[in-house]
Amino acid sequence: MKPMPADPLLQIIAAHRADTRSDKIDLGVGVFRDEAGGTPILRAVKAAERYLVANQPTKGYLGIEGDPVFTDLLRPIIFGKNGGDASLVPGIQTPGGGGALRLGGELIATARPDAKLWLGTPSWPNHRPIFEAVKLEVREYRFADLTTQTLLFDEMMAALRQASAGDVVLLHGCCHNPTGLDLNHDQWREVADLCSANGLIPFVDLAYQGLGESLEADAMGLRTIFERVPELLLAYSCDKNFGLYRERTGALYVKASSADLARNVASNLAVHARVSWSMPPDHGAAVVRAILEQPELEADWQAEVAEMGQRIRAVRRAIASAAPSLSAIAHEYGLFSNLAVSREQVDALRTEHGIYIAPSGRMNVAGLKVEDAPRLVAALDAIGALPGA
Repeated sequence: MKPMPADPLLQIIAAHRADTRSDKIDLGVGVFRDEAGGTPILRAVKAAERYLVANQPTKGYLGIEGDPVFTDLLRPIIFGKNGGDASLVPGIQTPGGGGALRLGGELIATARPDAKLWLGTPSWPNHRPIFEAVKLEVREYRFADLTTQTLLFDEMMAALRQASAGDVVLLHGCCHNPTGLDLNHDQWREVADLCSANGLIPFVDLAYQGLGESLEADAMGLRTIFERVPELLLAYSCDKNFGLYRERTGALYVKASSADLARNVASNLAVHARVSWSMPPDHGAAVVRAILEQPELEADWQAEVAEMGQRIRAVRRAIASAAPSLSAIAHEYGLFSNLAVSREQVDALRTEHGIYIAPSGRMNVAGLKVEDAPRLVAALDAIGALPGA
């Protein structure tokens, strides 16, 4: 057995922790941070936890499917009012969005072992390994040009036209990780129509709902494609929009073309979940359930999600204001933007300026204080990393 290379983000965490400079900036780790630099526990989460301490009746096992009330309460938030009928769209609780992606991959590999999974690049670094781990063939295409900060929609569509019926298309529901470049409404319709016409199966990864424009707007793409295709998979994460990072709280939903197929899907999901984690952890899902079952807590949660989104957009505007050549960042969405920088420039940012970003050039804009935007821009200029420099 050979030693495996360390995860780049874990290396960033360790290096940032060891850095003794008081003005160091961590833009590497993908968590929301407030203007004070903290990752707060939401007010609604604290209130829900107090409620659970006083009222939760047991710590007994949930069952393989997890808490069905949790997955049902999320349906209107994800699919819209009266959307995501459970008789055609079975849902299962998972350990975070990553668990949902892996479980969906297992289902695809069981139902269509010869299916290819089409993945736009750059993407979340764990996407490809998850699907390769279940022996699916991954086909990549260019999704974004980092130098110009533009989405390569024509290239995307040209690649997907080469896919065969039964192939799977991985799509970021909103707040693309790592680029922040999202499909617009017309583009979602085009992708949906192509999938419907050619028998392609969308697998939507919706990990940041509410941190882009709003809870409703960020679900637009998913809902557009959901209405137009007979089959679809959705991996959902509550880690970011509920601030439950360490609780690993997520769900997988699968749209089936008939009630009989939906029952078969549910039984297969249960079998795969049983051999993967047996039964999912409860606390995060119990918190989400407590929030969504109490109107006053749900209203406060929605207000907090809106506040998080407002702060992220304010940081994006501050970066664009400090550097017109980075104006595209103001029109991107969610936690991340991906700079066109070399590994040497990433190292220079760290050693010379105390600014930490991922080796790929991905930066978590929510890790930046608004007042520090000019400092980031000055550092990028100093290392020759500003566009047009």
